[in-house]
Amino acid sequence: MQKITGHFMGKSLRLFGAGLLALGIFTAHAETAPGTQPAATDTPTKSESAPQVVFQTTLGDLKIALTPEKAPVTVENFLHYVDSGFYNGVIFHRVVPGFVVQGGGFDQEYQKKTTQAPIANESHNGLQNLRGTLSMARTGDPNSATAQFFINLKDNPQLDGRPGQPGYAVFGKLVEGLEVIDAMAEQPQGNHTGVFMNAPNTPIVIMRAYRYHPEGQQKGNVSPTDAAPKAGATPANAN
Repeated sequence: MQKITGHFMGKSLRLFGAGLLALGIFTAHAETAPGTQPAATDTPTKSESAPQVVFQTTLGDLKIALTPEKAPVTVENFLHYVDSGFYNGVIFHRVVPGFVVQGGGFDQEYQKKTTQAPIANESHNGLQNLRGTLSMARTGDPNSATAQFFINLKDNPQLDGRPGQPGYAVFGKLVEGLEVIDAMAEQPQGNHTGVFMNAPNTPIVIMRAYRYHPEGQQKGNVSPTDAAPKAGATPANAN
């Protein structure tokens, strides 16, 4: 996994405690992911030209405006996974109320999906980990992010990059669906396989991910039924 990840997540929780839970944004194996609102210019902005992506989840739709002008490498990487259908059928494997919801790396049997090579960290792009923003999960290596991402449930300034200290790269923002991520945070959780410490008991599945176009065209469509949740699926070892 990457740093909002299972191996690192468990260690983060034990070593740093709840006060530093943000460092569990290592990918679930272990890419991982409120304070004062900054000026509006510090946040990703929605524009007519900004690419948008829709996640159709089992709890409702999320629409995300991306910021390629601030995070070109990260956005290009993310859109590759969207367009290829990689995210269809994956779950939100880590949900920490008051912190983040994380997904993008595991199927409904908790099997880790094969990814492309990791990308360069773009956390010093001026964007902050505010409520509703989309960021890349990673391991302890700043340049290790692949497919896992997280959405901030509240402002998490401790995840931002600082001089001499890489953070977690913000590359988009929810324009619809804040109520959906809040609903995710209310789902009962359990300890699955001893690795997924904050996994919802009922899988929250991305049934379909695609680029949204106002004219009605969609890229990367897959029938939602192709990625429907599997009844009775049991977690598999994520190692």
